[in-house]
Amino acid sequence: MADVPSDAPEHCPGTTSEQAGKSSACQGCPNQTICASGATKAPDPAIEEIKLKMATVKHKILVLSGKGGVGKSTFSAHLAHALASDDSKEVALLDIDICGPSIPKIMGLEGEQVHQSGSGWSPVYVEDNLAVMSIGFLLGSPDDAVIWRGPKKNGMIKQFLRDVDWGELDYLIVDTPPGTSDEHLSVVQYLSGAGIDGAVIITTPQEVSLQDVRKEIRFCQKVKLPVIGVVENMSGFVCPKCKNTSQIFPPTTGGAQRMCEELGLTLLGKVPLDPRIGRSCDEGKSFLNEVPGSPAAAAYLTIVQSIKNYCSSNLTSAAHTD
Repeated sequence: MADVPSDAPEHCPGTTSEQAGKSSACQGCPNQTICASGATKAPDPAIEEIKLKMATVKHKILVLSGKGGVGKSTFSAHLAHALASDDSKEVALLDIDICGPSIPKIMGLEGEQVHQSGSGWSPVYVEDNLAVMSIGFLLGSPDDAVIWRGPKKNGMIKQFLRDVDWGELDYLIVDTPPGTSDEHLSVVQYLSGAGIDGAVIITTPQEVSLQDVRKEIRFCQKVKLPVIGVVENMSGFVCPKCKNTSQIFPPTTGGAQRMCEELGLTLLGKVPLDPRIGRSCDEGKSFLNEVPGSPAAAAYLTIVQSIKNYCSSNLTSAAHTD
């Protein structure tokens, strides 16, 4: 639970629960008095601080999936590269996968470190208009394990949003771990005052992935997070030589297309498998620059354009509301 202190007993009901400080599990807890007072149910002051910090960020996009290994980080990285290909746009990529940060590797930034300045932590730059922040930059080695409970993860996410000197941004992309747990609740809560444009949901065609992705969509509905659309990764394999398509992961239940039809969501596009995507990620290069004429690159760019259109219409709607 996101609201359970690290020094709480095993069956802590959570600091925001109606039973906080009152249940039998609270006996002997060092936080019992403050929980019973009701002070812990007050809104986290960090929400307002982050709202002020994010006032210079036009669009905030979360990349989510209930399933691991479906290509969230790969998509997040290429979304960032594609948006930053417009030199007039300022883009940042925030990696909140605390236990499995892969963005430094994918972006070619392994070994880089974060520096402190008077205005906060300085992100690491891939290009003049593309900034990156990840816990990977704070580790001594890429092989170091982060073994943290929820409260410490939440504190790290809060620091990333509040203490990083993001500057003026057109897009902030947040790459998340799989699931619907601490990190997801924290980032949605902390950005609730600043406003999130929406989430891009990543899946693969097979039912074992779609089953968990439906849970992620339910999560978005419960926390009132708009869904920009769904991307189907690994959607067939296009042979580089003969150009024929093979279904490596058959969409036995209709794939993302049928799921979107059933749930009333937008299918942003399907990205075919291409071994050069994996190679580009391992080498820390942009696949869009390395193989610009491939079917996968064309699919990425179509999806990115749809996301840009969504954000533009969102900004226009907000302006009319104001």
